[in-house]
Amino acid sequence: MASLGDIIFYSMIVLIVLFSALIILLLALAFSGESSEVSSTNTLPIANLGQDVVLSCFLNVKLELAKLRQVSVTWEKEDLDGLVHRYVDGAADLVDQDSQFKGRTQVFPEALGSGNASLLMRDVRNSDAGQYTCRISSSEGGGMVNIQLRTAAFTAPNFKFSNGVLVAEASRWFPKPNITWSDEAGNVLNGTTSFTQNSAGIYRVVSTVQAVNVSDTYTCRIENELVSAVSKATVTDTEVFRRTYFTFNAASTLLASIYLSTLATILYIYYLAS
Repeated sequence: MASLGDIIFYSMIVLIVLFSALIILLLALAFSGESSEVSSTNTLPIANLGQDVVLSCFLNVKLELAKLRQVSVTWEKEDLDGLVHRYVDGAADLVDQDSQFKGRTQVFPEALGSGNASLLMRDVRNSDAGQYTCRISSSEGGGMVNIQLRTAAFTAPNFKFSNGVLVAEASRWFPKPNITWSDEAGNVLNGTTSFTQNSAGIYRVVSTVQAVNVSDTYTCRIENELVSAVSKATVTDTEVFRRTYFTFNAASTLLASIYLSTLATILYIYYLAS
């Protein structure tokens, strides 16, 4: 016969599965929009601060050229009184545009015929982070989709090598990242990292690792909860050859935190019961 601890444990496992299914359902409801006729190729984009970003939004039907003037595209941001952008009657209508987006947004009229109502946002700021809604209305159909824009700062590091010391320097990171060094065999190395923060809160990162061998390749990973930059640096007598690739976290940080907190609580309950 199963003990009380076993019963509680297996009950908690069932709750974990159910909670995971609930997270998936909530994400689907939050970002799918009200109509399958409007969609986005990326509902959780990450924009690099100070650069441009395109928020994707598509009407899944093609429009006849003669009907393009009947298309209305409205971009809104949650908790914002004014609009982000509006396109109606064949032209931009920015009378109700919020001042923080003035001169920074546009759609692509030439692409509307293929259903592309994506928004270009220039010079991304931290305040731009949040939930956006793209609404499309046309004679052929319409609907809406929600997009959660997240902001970060990230750059690939530059490398220098001198007297057995390899230095990686990245000029722009936010939020504050962690830095990890490893050798060709995957062994973690002891690196030393310093951070300098400017008035905008952006971090400059300088990280060093010592006892570096010429002709070997080292991996420097710079990462925070949103972005990860993995650089492979091969050291020679005269220079450092590097290649960097970025990966982006598509998961909801909030839901992940809730899930981990719930899991920790479940394990603690099991510990007390056993």
